[in-house]
Amino acid sequence: MSSERKPVYKRILLKLSGEALMGGQGYGIDPTTITRIAREIKDVHDLGVEIAIVVGGGNIFRGVALSAKGMDRASADYMGMLATAINALALQDALEKQNAFTRVMSALEMNKIAEPFIRRRAIRHVEKGRIVIFAAGTGNPYFTTDSAAALRALEIRADAILKATKVEGIYTADPATDATATMFDHLTYLDVIQRDLKVMDTSAISLVRERNVPIHVFNLYKEGNIARVVCGEKIGTIVRNQLPADLAGQSGAPA
Repeated sequence: MSSERKPVYKRILLKLSGEALMGGQGYGIDPTTITRIAREIKDVHDLGVEIAIVVGGGNIFRGVALSAKGMDRASADYMGMLATAINALALQDALEKQNAFTRVMSALEMNKIAEPFIRRRAIRHVEKGRIVIFAAGTGNPYFTTDSAAALRALEIRADAILKATKVEGIYTADPATDATATMFDHLTYLDVIQRDLKVMDTSAISLVRERNVPIHVFNLYKEGNIARVVCGEKIGTIVRNQLPADLAGQSGAPA
């Protein structure tokens, strides 16, 4: 990666879904995929960007899906939190193979494998150049890892949330099922809530809206995209309080 690239953000919160770690598999963790993701994160870290990560657990366990089939929701959610810890350890291993210093911090006590989440300690870790991986969501059932990402971003005073997905950005409809779907370049938080766009859940959007932390939604499967977002290239969709001046007065801005 070129040393001439200049990041526009000093500290970011990267939200990775568990599914992002599957690669072409239908379940679990694909070694090639997690190695590529770790390499890209390390490249961004080498630009001087402070990085924290919230990782989901959907590649291993989906609490909401099993809750819908009759399992107690709280029990299902706790099982999902344990799945995020498995992913966090796998990502830590992949990052350390790239010679990146990391810390896993868990919202649930797992003293043998992770530090407890302590806000000031997390901030200190990122200030010292360590990549911090947050596991176990918020530590509470009924909250998604999107809510955890929003909460942790605010707690560590991140400049932006980067939500890595399998599509280019936020669309008017699901592009996998609707050929007429168009992508938004920019949206406001209110647009996302009013249009019921499935970017992050409403509680997560409401949290970041209060502090105006921008959310970048982009395609993780295009190599180099994390760095492109961090360096200010116009890819994906950005969500924030106000649209750019040339789009003011419009409700969203489809590409």
